[in-house]
Amino acid sequence: MRAKRSMAAITLDPSFNPKTNPHGHDQQHGNVIEEIEGLIKVYKDGHVERLHIVPCVATAVAPELGVTSRDVVIDKFTNIWSRFYVPKCHGNDNKLPLLVYFHGGGFCVGSAAWSCYHEFLAKLAAKAGCLIMSVNYRLVPEHPLPAAYEDGLKALLWLKQQALSQRGANNKWWSRQCDFTRIFLVGDSAGANIAHNVATRLCNIISDGPCDEQIIISSLIKPLTIKGTILLQPFFGGEERTSSEKYYMEKQPRSALSLAASDTYWRLALPCGANRDHPWCNPLKSASSLRAVWATMVCISEMDILKDRNIEFCCALDHNSNRAGKMKVECVVYKGVGHAFQVLDKSQLSKTRSHEMITHIKAFVNYN
Repeated sequence: MRAKRSMAAITLDPSFNPKTNPHGHDQQHGNVIEEIEGLIKVYKDGHVERLHIVPCVATAVAPELGVTSRDVVIDKFTNIWSRFYVPKCHGNDNKLPLLVYFHGGGFCVGSAAWSCYHEFLAKLAAKAGCLIMSVNYRLVPEHPLPAAYEDGLKALLWLKQQALSQRGANNKWWSRQCDFTRIFLVGDSAGANIAHNVATRLCNIISDGPCDEQIIISSLIKPLTIKGTILLQPFFGGEERTSSEKYYMEKQPRSALSLAASDTYWRLALPCGANRDHPWCNPLKSASSLRAVWATMVCISEMDILKDRNIEFCCALDHNSNRAGKMKVECVVYKGVGHAFQVLDKSQLSKTRSHEMITHIKAFVNYN
């Protein structure tokens, strides 16, 4: 039976008009069993069709930004790669912090080459004065979770090797400007979920319980030093609906994430038989184990269905971290905008809020 879900309200390309099969059936692949209209179709035989509603672009950056961008292969066997953004550095000794960034898309769609991410990250690198490594990880359902988390860890270990060896002349164009002792894990939506879970898995590698010692983590990824995590509208869920989910399910404001689309993403991403209270989806089910090992900033959108979950996550993280005498958690709410506004909404209000977000990120990075 075809399970058709409401599409995420992306309006970047008004002329986009995909030709779809009205009967939800393909002679070669059978029935469509999961769909987010306009974004992805999954067929009975496992075939996946992604509709290119957001264009992928090359590495060219507007000259006025003063940013160089190139793509670098991380692992040719799994086809993991990253797009780097390097602002012009004044002075040979002026090293810049590095943001390891994970894009959104419900784990199912998205790319480091999507035009919306390319534009936002080039601007962020220029205005915040930092290098950015935008990781193109494997997508579900072809590569179910925890593949994306493993790719995030692999990207960090690759980065460690770059820091240990300067023999790779091909990477000197960015590595010579990189301060490897100031690394930040960053992401939006599903990418923020990945950033959080990469940090959690990094802890679990060296400890069976909650990770309390930064020094132990540092020994694993030395000479890298992680200074903080920045989570933009982190994509979490749960079996019990929150107030913001119930309210926006009825009101359906202009937003890049509907409740139906969120449920579909999680069905495709989680292990077979798991529900939305799985810890990868709902970290609050084990809230007592949440810890901010590094300084953490959580950015929340007021008109997002995820607003309540994000606030609850932020409060639990902050409470446990303060109780353990660890890092304080910073929470920022952006008024009047929806999910992923900084990359998917071209309104004047979103442009204003995006400028505020970049300013907040810059301040957070410079402080930590």
